[in-house]
Amino acid sequence: MNGLPLAFLLGLLGSLHCAVMCGPLMLSLPLPKQNYFKAALQLLLYQFGRVLVYTILGLLVGLIGNSISLMVSQQTLSLIVGVLMILFTVLYFSKRYLKVFSNFQSKLIAPISKLMGKIYGLPFWGFFAGILNGLIPCGMVYLALATALNTASIKDAASFMFLFGLGTTPLMLMISLGGIYLKKYIRFNPNKLIPWFMLFLGVLFIMRSAELGIPFISPANHLQNNSHVAECL
Repeated sequence: MNGLPLAFLLGLLGSLHCAVMCGPLMLSLPLPKQNYFKAALQLLLYQFGRVLVYTILGLLVGLIGNSISLMVSQQTLSLIVGVLMILFTVLYFSKRYLKVFSNFQSKLIAPISKLMGKIYGLPFWGFFAGILNGLIPCGMVYLALATALNTASIKDAASFMFLFGLGTTPLMLMISLGGIYLKKYIRFNPNKLIPWFMLFLGVLFIMRSAELGIPFISPANHLQNNSHVAECL
């Protein structure tokens, strides 16, 4: 299963969650209104810093996945990640852990918010603000990291998170440039998308571990289909 196209799609679809959750932050950026070039530069630096953090996080989970793959097979790792995703989905729907997670998230966001207010006077504050934004706890980012972990490759995990970050960028830029705050127009909570994404990926990973011979999902089958040897007559 080649997860790189899935990475961009996950980021693109998940950007709705990012837009609603981080929309107020994007709209509060102190962009220079009299100089459109500087404003655009800061916005691009902001997105670059955010995607860079996602890529570095991908390198870290890829290192972890690569280490795990030395002890277990790729199919076993897929099974473990898939089962954990479904387990977290069940916990999410049971709503037993939501309060604990919310409190933990608030504690992590507080120091990031303080730092965010101190960097706006720097020449390239957009880059540093983007880095801090990338460190904000986010369910979609956790889901992307869990998927990147399953690649069991440092390069593939970093590429996955890079493409995930790129997928979230278009809508985030639209909000910054257009001054749109999506909570005014969206009638549902985008957090509800996360468990369904998690359930889908969990089932996908379990199917991958079962080696059912499905093209692009079962790795062994995909390799066999692309490893025909031509015989010289």
